Amino acid sequence: MTKMRIEHDSLGEVAVPKDAYYGVQTHRALDNFHISGIPLSHYPRMINALAYVKMAAAEANASLGLLDEDKCRAICRACEDILDGRLHDQFVVDVIQGGAGTSANMNANEVICNRALELLGHARGEYEHLHPLNHVNMSQSTNDVYPSALNIALIMDIRELVDAMDYLRKAFKSKGEEFADVIKMGRTQLQDAVPMTLGQEFTAWAVTVGEDIQRMDEAQALVHEINMGATAIGTGLNSHPDYARTVTEKLVQLTTLQLVSSPDLVEATQDTGAYVQLSGVLKRAAVKLSKICNDLRLLSSGPRCGMNEINLPPMQPGSSIMPGKVNPVIPEVVNQVAFTVVGHDMTVTMACEAGQLELNVMEPVIGYSLFQSMNMLRRACLTLADKCILGITANRERCREMVEHSIGLVTALNPYIGYEKAAEIAKEAMKTGGSVYEIVLEKGYLSREELDDILKPENMVKPRYVHRP
Repeated sequence: MTKMRIEHDSLGEVAVPKDAYYGVQTHRALDNFHISGIPLSHYPRMINALAYVKMAAAEANASLGLLDEDKCRAICRACEDILDGRLHDQFVVDVIQGGAGTSANMNANEVICNRALELLGHARGEYEHLHPLNHVNMSQSTNDVYPSALNIALIMDIRELVDAMDYLRKAFKSKGEEFADVIKMGRTQLQDAVPMTLGQEFTAWAVTVGEDIQRMDEAQALVHEINMGATAIGTGLNSHPDYARTVTEKLVQLTTLQLVSSPDLVEATQDTGAYVQLSGVLKRAAVKLSKICNDLRLLSSGPRCGMNEINLPPMQPGSSIMPGKVNPVIPEVVNQVAFTVVGHDMTVTMACEAGQLELNVMEPVIGYSLFQSMNMLRRACLTLADKCILGITANRERCREMVEHSIGLVTALNPYIGYEKAAEIAKEAMKTGGSVYEIVLEKGYLSREELDDILKPENMVKPRYVHRP
């Protein structure tokens, strides 16, 4: 049987596994929150962010004469162990928890405290020498620790997501260059519109991803504001007058992030607007990415009875009953990622709205939703680039054939013969199945030389000066 040690809190005594680095409050959270089945250890950046916060707090308290130097060094060494990837398995509380993140904060306090006790030569649980609340949590509250750590972890995740988005942007851009000379038909409302190049289509997708990278950078800037030193509600109760400034400076040094202390800690402790903004940008990026994947599925549809303008790389057999069928599985999975991100955005929206008075207690589900969205979007961007975009080929002859047989060519005649005659030609072409080119010649509206110049597809994919009679 597992050997146990007895710990106590304000509610009484609890038996904790003797070899565990966590303690009584973490154990209570294990009993209370069987919700997502996802432990805090699933998000190593959040664990590392908590370690940074606890290290900065210890150093700030020591520099202000509040914490013994030996205790500070032990706490910092324990935090370094966590940052080196050790003890992560001891962060066992469910990511979805009541208490505004108190269980996550206490999990960190207890693990750091018990590891520090070992470094000081004591046994785990001998809190008379070093206490998880009196020392590791000194000058802190869950209400400034948890959101500050969350912001640090989010910044790291955002940076990785932006890198993945830029990788996808470059993949689109390279295909735009490759397909610059492929003439095809542009479409609006799924109807023939006017000619364009396949390169213009892919380049537009590169630009739209680039725009979302810019929006992500803007949202990231908001997350750099933290509320360390706020303690419970922003008044700084139980902290030194210089603590907020000092702990923020220490965090900047440790993380190398340009973190700033909020100018109003009361406001910062209750405000979750930065998370709404970030989630909205994630939704924006997901929606636009999903639209692109819809386009990819349409353009590759067929192969015999669809548009068939491009070929997606075949990734796996597409059917258990239809031999030879290959489905656009990569765009499909990215679509599903987008749907999930949109759902998480709704969760973040409602959780941020649910804040009351001086605190929003829903930050655990906010953090969970943002982490899930960013991690899935990052993987989706890399998967889409590597397993789809970079392997796409163009069906050049098919693209040009559809341009030459499209009634949409008539749009280019407007400046030369007027809208009414152009509409007349379009209607006749639709009715008879004839080509726009031959009908214009038959009616004598333009000469063959003029038509050849006007309807040359290459002349219709960019602005062109037209001399109007």
